[in-house]
Amino acid sequence: MALVFKGIQKTTLIDYPGQVACTFFLPKCNFKCGYCYNTELVLGKETGFSMNEKQAFEFLEERKKFLDGVCISGGEPTLHEELPEFIGKVKQKGFLVKLDTNGSNPEMLEALVEAKLVDFVAMDIKAPKEKYEEICGAKIDLKKIEKSIEVIKKSGIDYEFRTTVVPLLSEKGLMDIGEWLNGSKKFVLQQFHNKMHLIDKKLEKAQPYSAGQVKQFGEKLRPFFEKLEIRGI
Repeated sequence: MALVFKGIQKTTLIDYPGQVACTFFLPKCNFKCGYCYNTELVLGKETGFSMNEKQAFEFLEERKKFLDGVCISGGEPTLHEELPEFIGKVKQKGFLVKLDTNGSNPEMLEALVEAKLVDFVAMDIKAPKEKYEEICGAKIDLKKIEKSIEVIKKSGIDYEFRTTVVPLLSEKGLMDIGEWLNGSKKFVLQQFHNKMHLIDKKLEKAQPYSAGQVKQFGEKLRPFFEKLEIRGI
């Protein structure tokens, strides 16, 4: 079966650092993070958008003069066994490829890296180890998460780890993440936004950390990483 995308961002200057890109969104996720706002994608509900692979390549052909790269996000893209074949076709057309992942499928991730099918990987680190299942709202094989981290760090390609500063995480929890990922090339702190249509309705009313607090977290985490970035404040 071919992939069917359930969302698209036709142009982005943010999703792929340093590149002009588009983002394709795939449905389904094996995590149910309460702060996730891609509710329809995660829960398999109708998004009002559908694009098959043929249409995706027609779109890329039209935009090839303007786009450097293609981001593939979700949901969780690695749940789709057809993903490597699709990425291979994208690479053949000369585009850079960035993959967003939760790290739950290190086998596919490693295969993509070894086949040189991805140029950039962004992996979400949801929480310190002891709170992973609580934050993700799902049963987690932490060994798979740790394996994905190691695959990415040893890959030789561009990458970033990123954590959303949801109020369920304490400063200590964030420092534990820093120690866990110590020595990584790049870490991104993302501000939590209590917008509507989150998976956990209680979080829609939760008070985010202030911009000043997030910056303080960033300064304390900075020594663990070659580069630290803060987004969304």
